Amino acid sequence: MGGHFDLDKKKSRINDLQKELSEDGIWNDVDRANKLNKELSEIQKSVSDFDELVSQSNDISELLDMELDSNSISEINDTITSLEKKYEHLMITSLLDGEYDASDCYLEIHPGAGGTEACDWASMLYRMYSMFCEKNGYSYKIIDEQKGDEAGLKSITMLISGYYPYGYFKGEAGVHRLVRISPFDSNGRRHTSFASVSITPVISKEVNVEIKESDLKIDVYHSSGAGGQSVNTSNSAVRITHLPTRTVVTCQIERSQQQNKEIAMEMLRSKLYAIEKAKKDAELSNLKGTIVDINFGSQIRNYVLEPYKLIKDLRSGYETSNVGKVLDGDILPFMESLLKNK
Repeated sequence: MGGHFDLDKKKSRINDLQKELSEDGIWNDVDRANKLNKELSEIQKSVSDFDELVSQSNDISELLDMELDSNSISEINDTITSLEKKYEHLMITSLLDGEYDASDCYLEIHPGAGGTEACDWASMLYRMYSMFCEKNGYSYKIIDEQKGDEAGLKSITMLISGYYPYGYFKGEAGVHRLVRISPFDSNGRRHTSFASVSITPVISKEVNVEIKESDLKIDVYHSSGAGGQSVNTSNSAVRITHLPTRTVVTCQIERSQQQNKEIAMEMLRSKLYAIEKAKKDAELSNLKGTIVDINFGSQIRNYVLEPYKLIKDLRSGYETSNVGKVLDGDILPFMESLLKNK
């Protein structure tokens, strides 16, 4: 499946990071210091996991040289199975070596055509991703949310933090297709719904992205709260349109218009950087004689609930009939199947 755990390289990087973090004035730039500290913690954890794996493997080797009864052999077999799973996970994480794999990311969900059906599908995807985060130690924050007219979501943007967020979530970008008996159809007919998911890494402030004020159209509007006291009656929500690329970002998480504008501008910087990088990657691929689809318009995964149950990723080929478990957030196998294909 690929992947190589370079222990010497990781230990060398740990030494470099520790030196940087011990420099005078490092915490004057809090963003940079936090980024370095996060990288250090993640590499230290991977090295610790590797050392533990080696130690347990050595213990097993010693036991295998001894005379054992059937119960002991059964326990050893269980331990070996557990170690194999840990090893596989470690090898998968070694594939997370992209420039922004360790970065936080923005996850956006937009329903396709189909009105209430599609909006409901968008809300199902949001539930799936939020449950995955809760079960796997990721934290998330809703940056912007637009409710559907009758049900579901017109759009939602999440900011996801944790262990290599962009590295794991980037494979979710694309069109997700749902086939089911519609709960909104009184005749109980089967419907097909689509929703697109986009993933953008949070770009460091150290990266220079030129944005001209004259290229921006900034709108403010009332944020759509959950009701009651949480509704903000002032024009605090912000929508920014980058006119040359028609890129739109919105934010309504804060009560202050200025704070929402700052968050929206950070999102815009990240999106414009991603767009420019995708263009360069496409140009390079074309020079190499390959064609790469850099759009979010390609269907990547089918979720079929009727007339049979099957969820299949069309890129890695990974599939499962346990649709309820997947929709409850068990999507790590899909993420890892894509990393293995790298």
